[in-house]
Amino acid sequence: MPKLTIDDSEVEVEPGLTVLQACEQAGIEIPRFCYHERLSIAGNCRMCLVEMERAPKPVAACAMPATNGMVIRTNTPAVEKMRRAVMEFLLINHPLDCPICDQAGECDLQDQAMAYGLDHSRYRETKRAVKDKNFGPLIKAVMTRCIHCTRCIRFSTEIAGVQELGATGRGENMEVGTYVEKALASELSGNMIDLCPVGALTSAPYAFRARSWELRKTESVDVMDAVGSNIRVDVRGAEVMRILPRLNEDVNEEWISDKSRFACDGLRHQRLDRPYLRDGGKLRPATWDEAFAAIAEKVKATKGKGIAAIAGDTVDCEAMTALKDLMAALGSPHLDCRQDGAHLDASRRAGYLFNTSIAGIEQADACLLIGTNPRIEAPIINARLRKRFLAGGFPVALIGEETNLTYDHKYLSADPKVLNEIASGAHPFAKVLNKAKQPMLILGMGALARQDGAAILAAARKIAEDSGMVNGGWNGFNVLHTAAARVGGLDLGFLPGKKMGGRDVAGILDGASMGEVEIVYLLAADEIDMDRLGGAFVIYQGHHGDAGAGRADVILPGAAYTEKNATYVNTEGRAQLARLATYPPGEAREDWKIIRALSAALGKALPFDTLQQVRARMTEINANFADTGVVAAAPWGTFGKEGQLDPVPFASRLANFYMTDPISRASPTMAKCTEVFVNSGQRRTGTDG
Repeated sequence: MPKLTIDDSEVEVEPGLTVLQACEQAGIEIPRFCYHERLSIAGNCRMCLVEMERAPKPVAACAMPATNGMVIRTNTPAVEKMRRAVMEFLLINHPLDCPICDQAGECDLQDQAMAYGLDHSRYRETKRAVKDKNFGPLIKAVMTRCIHCTRCIRFSTEIAGVQELGATGRGENMEVGTYVEKALASELSGNMIDLCPVGALTSAPYAFRARSWELRKTESVDVMDAVGSNIRVDVRGAEVMRILPRLNEDVNEEWISDKSRFACDGLRHQRLDRPYLRDGGKLRPATWDEAFAAIAEKVKATKGKGIAAIAGDTVDCEAMTALKDLMAALGSPHLDCRQDGAHLDASRRAGYLFNTSIAGIEQADACLLIGTNPRIEAPIINARLRKRFLAGGFPVALIGEETNLTYDHKYLSADPKVLNEIASGAHPFAKVLNKAKQPMLILGMGALARQDGAAILAAARKIAEDSGMVNGGWNGFNVLHTAAARVGGLDLGFLPGKKMGGRDVAGILDGASMGEVEIVYLLAADEIDMDRLGGAFVIYQGHHGDAGAGRADVILPGAAYTEKNATYVNTEGRAQLARLATYPPGEAREDWKIIRALSAALGKALPFDTLQQVRARMTEINANFADTGVVAAAPWGTFGKEGQLDPVPFASRLANFYMTDPISRASPTMAKCTEVFVNSGQRRTGTDG
């Protein structure tokens, strides 16, 4: 391991590190603008200049490999003079418009100018002006502020895999922008706002709305997909102003998808803030007592087998626990958390988890995608797959709808028969999987939410077993969920009671349309065919006036994910805590509290009164809830049901990435994105290399 001397102290570092990284390990701060640990080295801002013994001129610490015997000085008068000079040059053309810049208060340029710059400027000439670029509805570009660090270009090319952003011109005439005048089409584009060290790229929906020091910050988790990205919710008063990523190397690194970041304005629109009752065919405001009384009257006149419950895609585990116990107390076996009808086998936890883990993707050496498009279903996981692909030695094949995944892959077909060919070893890609030491497959909802989903699950299990995907400490069998509540619901057993002839979602809808199911409790469930509910009495508990509220006979206003302390389990089985950042509007309440109060009104009071007691009950149902933030390996076993595969081609379950749940459908920003990227026909482009 190289040993070098930094400011008269000897430091030993790992091979391959740069001088800048070695200085950081020694606890010495080196200013920088262009350098970022997750991007390739550019070495073009020169802010990190240091003195190196026997070097004829200063060296850029970010681009200089640390070697044995080096002597580095970071705090000499010459280094200080260099930093002041570089900062002076950077500010020559900067507009110095901090009072009107949204980056003010959290700007690297401000901080480093304060720490390393001069207190005056000697420049008296005309400043450069650059025409603002159109990056689409999400990013506000003020390119006069740009200091040409190229972080945004490197992110879009390397991480997002979308080669639409670049630089034209040289020197003072260099401009960063899209090569063709159009919106930047990437599901991860908002991360460039965080990367920009100045105010050149800022959030368009957040523009001129708040200052960073006005905001109250709460750490939480995202529910826009099943990745469980770690986020920070910034609130002013009762309003969520913005959502930013939080570092978690095992889940989302430091990125989040555009939907996770920008859909938060949907929390201000179409909210349910009081109970409603349907009276004379129309919904009217009601009190909680009136709503509970109407439900109690109907429930008392209905047998247990005439009552059913469906949990939606963003429901927290506490609410599902309370509703599950209430349904059991009422004698109903009809409950399901799979709105899309996915044929998931809950008897074996390994059969519905992303067993490799998100971080484990980086150890895989081959991948088979089945009925999934991770680019729109889980952009963060797709970025991990691209990261692994760029490292080399990672063949990827896709069975499903043909699409651009931002990395090279072999398109096999959308025909399910290819699954049988790989399972039998007749397909050429079966040899690729057998040759790999740590192969993996990813099974999506486009494969499982079909009539033959159970047979596809069994076929995928056979491929995993025959190709050596499950061996020792490695498990390459993965299910990619699209719903944040799905794994938590399966862990809690929010499923039809088999012994009592419980109905799944399809059975509940059939029963309701035939009059056999008289009461349907929709717990934030909006992705089902409401027309199939027939004449059933519908109780809708949720936070937005979406499809379920439009069909409801009684509406109970619940809390969104930013308005409650709740537990969510992501696609890899990691239980994580969402924390209350602001309170629900009006008379809305946390979901488990509503169900607890309703149980008392029904004469079936649930045995918990505090959040701690609810979580104790969750742990009683499944011990995996005892430890949050960790992934426990699930034992392998037999799951799925062997059978004939339907010849209907695989198709993606998500037609519009930007609108997949009540919050994103209520978001004006997501509506603009839908107009620009979906309705206008602008194709998503990217690189396959």
